[in-house]
Amino acid sequence: MFKKCIVLLLMVLLLGSIISVSAFAKDGQVVIGLSIDNLRLERWPKDRDAIVSAAEKLGAEVLVQSANSDDALQFSQCQNLITQGIDVLIVIPHNGKVMGSIVKEAHENNVPVISYERLLMDCDLDYSISFDNRKIGELEAQTLVDIKPYGNYIVMGGSPTDNNALIYRDAHMDVLKPYIDKGDIHIVNDEWAKDWLPQEGMRIVENALTANDNNITAVVASNDSTAQGAIEALEAQGLAGKVLVSGQDADLRSCQLVAEGKQTMTVYKPMKVLGTEAAILAFCLAKGVNVHPNGYMNNDSKDVPAKLVEPIAVTKENIFDIIIGDGWFTVEQVYKNVPKDQWPQ
Repeated sequence: MFKKCIVLLLMVLLLGSIISVSAFAKDGQVVIGLSIDNLRLERWPKDRDAIVSAAEKLGAEVLVQSANSDDALQFSQCQNLITQGIDVLIVIPHNGKVMGSIVKEAHENNVPVISYERLLMDCDLDYSISFDNRKIGELEAQTLVDIKPYGNYIVMGGSPTDNNALIYRDAHMDVLKPYIDKGDIHIVNDEWAKDWLPQEGMRIVENALTANDNNITAVVASNDSTAQGAIEALEAQGLAGKVLVSGQDADLRSCQLVAEGKQTMTVYKPMKVLGTEAAILAFCLAKGVNVHPNGYMNNDSKDVPAKLVEPIAVTKENIFDIIIGDGWFTVEQVYKNVPKDQWPQ
């Protein structure tokens, strides 16, 4: 009976209804530990809020910790959450390899672990929830190739400590390889951006512009913060809007740059959907309810059951319908730097 109630609950929540679910709880309140790499990055507060909001509707409590991209601190914070008696742990790791070892300690205390967006590596992870990261990388590269399937390309990876960055880059190269093999596209620079920092994106593009006499066609940037750094470097040379630039996360500044025509695309990942599903998954694991995955992600130890959510490519042509239509940002926010007579109606 309990499992039937849970299935009904999932269906209702995923349809966006707001209901009281305290009646579904067994004995006591579910307590979820949420360990976040760094809340100073624009992306993660949105995920936190989505997880907490959905968990509260389930009658669960969420204890949140942010590690400011400090591996030792994040590990210590997770240990502290386990000591506090949480029922399940959700981890957004700074370094998936380092944080993988927390799984063994969690299991010794009967706490299942979910990796959120970034995979915990080399461990007996219970579940992963993420956007389809290979699809994200494909969207980033394919959008640029569809516009200019030739010229000098910069491939700019994210943080090398983030397993997702490796997935994005593999997907980028899968898209680009046929054009490289034909000699139509030339990779003139291929680097990783430490900690996804915008200043790293700026440095990489500045160096590539200098080395190639400003002859750059496109920058396959793996996320919006590095894309923003790349665009700063391009603006200094009068090339913003002329060189194609990809990104992901639909950060406000990047959405503005897309509307201005300076960033070619970003990838929108509906965090409310992902956060809601993460809270539901955590609640189910805490209650011992089996959840069927829609995919698997290999973490170099096992094929981890996963829930994968589809991302959406956003360009100047569809940003109004997708970003504003979904309530992610307002017209005033996105088109802030665009003359008002050019705003969509």
